[in-house]
Formats: sequence, structure tokens, C-alpha cells
Amino acid sequence: MHIMEGFLPWQWCIVWWLIAIPCLALGVWQLKKIIHADREALPLLGVTGGFIFILSSLKLPSVTGSCSHPTGTGLSAICFGPWITSVICAIVLLFQSLFLAHGGLSVLGANIVSMGIVGPVIGYAVYRLLKNTSVNIYLTVFLATALADMFTYATTSLELALAYPAEVGGFGTSFILFMGIFAVTQVPLAIVEGIVLALVFKYIIALKPDILIRLKIFSEAQITTARGDA
Repeated sequence: MHIMEGFLPWQWCIVWWLIAIPCLALGVWQLKKIIHADREALPLLGVTGGFIFILSSLKLPSVTGSCSHPTGTGLSAICFGPWITSVICAIVLLFQSLFLAHGGLSVLGANIVSMGIVGPVIGYAVYRLLKNTSVNIYLTVFLATALADMFTYATTSLELALAYPAEVGGFGTSFILFMGIFAVTQVPLAIVEGIVLALVFKYIIALKPDILIRLKIFSEAQITTARGDA
């Protein structure tokens, strides 16, 4: 997912920054609002941010000759929404570019858009779609986190295809090519990420269910059912 430093033309770097900046500004405003309203949300914020940092730092070799990694953004998107998640991702990606050589500063806007905005927006949309249905909480978390992961890489493929359209077939051919590079490895990774974060959510429900109810992530009845107390 991390597009490396200097890989995108400067025009596209500017385009992605112009998309990222308003989302980050909204995220900072929402983050201040949550911290002011409920200081007890900070530990959960730290947990979700920690998972984003750890999972997105794992660079795994791809059978297609590239490398790949989980993103960890789905859990934060469910708990705090996509815009706060974009702020967390921006911080994570900045540290990774400076200290881990993952990505770069010039392409930071593009990486924020893919991992910090589009992926979380999709994950949050799936969560909201399934939240008040009969779908099991853990299945909801699994689908939201797995699809957030997959759409992150679909967006990265889009960014690369727009910057480097194929000589024959243009953007469409290039997009299919980049998706082919990522998807072979990313599909199983997204499934594993969905399972892992569903288990993490189960742990949060067992340890600190009140914060999930207070933040209106799920209702008390849903949490009780998920804990097996109903």
C-alpha cells in the first residue's frame, strides 16, 4: 500500500493532498470533540491506533513480486468513524515514512487517501449498513475490517493507474494490472485481518463493554447478546 517516495508525479501528489487535507481537518475537529466529551475514550483510541501502526508496519512479500501488509483501519473506523481514523493514519504514515522507510513525504497525501480515507469510509459504511440488522456483531466487524483492507489496495491501484496509464488500453488496463499485483496476496491478508480484529473486538466487549455502549458503537442489547448473556 505504501507508495514509495518520489514515485508519483508532483501533480498527482498535489491532487491527493487536496483531497486529504479537508478530511484531516474534519477528523481533528471530531477528535477534539470526543476527547473533550469523554476522556475514557482515550484508551480505546490508543488501542485502535496501535493496531493500525503494528499491522500496517508488517511488510509481507507478495507472490507477484511486490509486498503487502494489513492495514488495521477497520476497527478504528467502527469505533470512531472514518475522519478520526484518517488523522490516526496520517500520524502512523508520517512516522513510518520517517523511521521505517515505508512510503514517503511527497506521496503522504496519496497514502493517506488510500489507507486513511477510502478504506475507513468503506469499513464504516459496511458497519453502519449492518449495525441495526440481525447480523452477528463479530461478522459485522469482520466484514468491515476486511473490506476496508481490500479497498485500500484498490485505491492504491487507482492512484498508480491514474499516474501511469498503460500505453495500450490506458487507465483501465493499468488499473487491472495493478489490482492483479496486489489482489492475489491481499485477499487472504484481508480475511486474516478481519478474523484478528473480530477477535480483538471480542476482547474489548469482554473487558470494556461500557465504552462501546457510551460511544453508541453498538447498543447494550447487542453487546449483551454478543457476550452470551442474553
